[in-house]
Amino acid sequence: MLSLQVEGMSCGHCVKAVTEAVQEISPGAKVDVDLTTGKVQVDGADDAAAVSHAITEAGYTVKG
Repeated sequence: MLSLQVEGMSCGHCVKAVTEAVQEISPGAKVDVDLTTGKVQVDGADDAAAVSHAITEAGYTVKG
């Protein structure tokens, strides 16, 4: 499971955008977004760099 810290998320639309961005590169991945902490956990995707890039391309900042 990948765990990422993501900045710039504030609403349900953000959750959907991040989830769709991850699932575009890894269909079937389970994405859990915690808006309060900015934590995104992805189960079913092994390439952290690709997931980070997809989230960045969706307009969010991945820290760490």
